[in-house]
Amino acid sequence: MKKILVIEDEKNLSRFIELELRYEGYDTGLAFTGRDGLEMALNEQWDVILLDLMLPGLSGIEVCRRIRQSKEIPILMITARDSVMDRVSGLDSGADDYIVKPFAIEELLARLRAVFRRSQQDVPQTPVTSYVHKGLKVYKESRQVYKEDVEIEVTKREYDLLLAFMENKNIVLTREVLLNRVWGYDSEVETNVVDVYVRYLRNKLDSPDDESIIQTVRGTGYVMRS
Repeated sequence: MKKILVIEDEKNLSRFIELELRYEGYDTGLAFTGRDGLEMALNEQWDVILLDLMLPGLSGIEVCRRIRQSKEIPILMITARDSVMDRVSGLDSGADDYIVKPFAIEELLARLRAVFRRSQQDVPQTPVTSYVHKGLKVYKESRQVYKEDVEIEVTKREYDLLLAFMENKNIVLTREVLLNRVWGYDSEVETNVVDVYVRYLRNKLDSPDDESIIQTVRGTGYVMRS
């Protein structure tokens, strides 16, 4: 649930905004002075702050500047004055957007949704590494394996062995190399365990009428050829 802090000294307006935001599913906090709002903004976690320009104690401009010194919370400035200088001052102090009183609650909700969309776009996306080979696709970060867009269930060991082949296509890998990579240098298992797990993978991934995805190189090991 998104948390929104409303810093507004007009209590009737604050209560109205709070009621509407809670109806829309937002968790809402209220502050009626600049100092109280600044304290709540700095000491609690919020997803966005609605900040009135004209506040007792500290102005909205000063509150915004002090918040920006330590946090990057999206701030939507509320102002009763629609002059260019007021808008410029609010944006220059660190506000992300502004809305002019009186406003329809639908406009406020739309501006909040826009702020959330921009915030989401700023979040770094987790890179996705994938390997493709003859209808087979492996997603490294999620450890998922697909054959012709159908997910194949593999064990952790089977996945690690398959990944070794996918990352080294056209390179012949000896049983010793595969054993060290998948089971570890300190492993006491015999190299023939590699043969067992290659057979497991073939049973799950090969098609009856096609050449095996993992080919045997006699006397050496295995290879996945393009």
